[in-house]
Amino acid sequence: MTERSHPEIREAVQALCKDFPGEYWRQLDRERAYPQDFAKALTDAGYLAVLIPEEYGGSGLGISEAAAILEEIHRSGGNGGACHAQMYMMGTVLRHGSDEQKQDILPKIATGELRLQAFGVTEPTSGTDTSRIRTTAQRDGDDYVISGQKVWTSRAEHSDLMLVLARTSPRDEGEKPHDGISVFIIDMRDAKENGLTIKSLRAMVNHATTEVFFDDLRVPARNLVGEEGKGFRYLLDGLNAERILIAAEAIGDARWFIEKAVAYANERQVFDRPIGQNQGIQFPIARVYAQAEAADLITWKAIELFDADSDCGAEANMAKLLAADASWAAADMCLQTHGGFGFAEEYDIERKFRETRLFQVAPISTNLILSYIAEYVLGLPRSF
Repeated sequence: MTERSHPEIREAVQALCKDFPGEYWRQLDRERAYPQDFAKALTDAGYLAVLIPEEYGGSGLGISEAAAILEEIHRSGGNGGACHAQMYMMGTVLRHGSDEQKQDILPKIATGELRLQAFGVTEPTSGTDTSRIRTTAQRDGDDYVISGQKVWTSRAEHSDLMLVLARTSPRDEGEKPHDGISVFIIDMRDAKENGLTIKSLRAMVNHATTEVFFDDLRVPARNLVGEEGKGFRYLLDGLNAERILIAAEAIGDARWFIEKAVAYANERQVFDRPIGQNQGIQFPIARVYAQAEAADLITWKAIELFDADSDCGAEANMAKLLAADASWAAADMCLQTHGGFGFAEEYDIERKFRETRLFQVAPISTNLILSYIAEYVLGLPRSF
């Protein structure tokens, strides 16, 4: 996404983020705390409802506006991971939910009365092979009874609602391995007392990550999203938006690192000259700048296709891949440019260094993206 897109939105987000400087994020990182005030500020400003149609109280804007918001959050030195999922997760309800579900949930998400921040997909034994999830949902009268476990479920402790993937029929009964998987809306305000257990999972980055356990949790049948057994298709339907928005965050990180490095290279004097005068400093900065700009272009292409309702699977995946690579290269360059000072908390580089490393692994591994490109774009044999 080019920096010229949506300048008014970008300026407004930059102004909001000035109220949440580096010290705010450093303190949260030390305490492994959730940025409640930041999430509330974004909600109050309407930024988390940007993709919700106006008829449900949202802004009714496109993925380009959402991407601009998240890029600027990361470019400011913040992190959109605390709340970005709500932007793309609500699409599952919007596109596949019942009229009752949409009328009940989306307006409350738009106002901030409800938070939909958690999506239970990954399990300890299945990893990225979603077809092998073991969490089950058995129909029992007017309810489904859910049993199983999820891991790396971020923000479950700070969300009112959760979307959960569960098997409603065994893997070997469907025509395809992913048949028989369904999506459910879990109201965690009630579930926590009746079969839902959440355990915090401390990790390298402060991402409010948890393990979630379902012990015969009863969920009303009306909370099934769409048709039973087609949940994996609904998951895939939202992945392009996720890829694009994560790419925007990574580009924001890359630009933050580049701006930090340029400022420091101009100011830092060693051997009676600014270190930015040395090609050993200049060239790495220039290279990652070129990488970030290239990633930005493919992201913008994916955005245009997405907003035009055109097929953008290849572009969305490549955007996420290239943006993640650019942000990681920029992080390494920025740390190297700062030398020992890059390891000091007060510069925020070590925090952002840890945060941007996540994009190589989640929400999808770069290796899976390469497999996708190899098989679906280049026509090579399926590798797994």
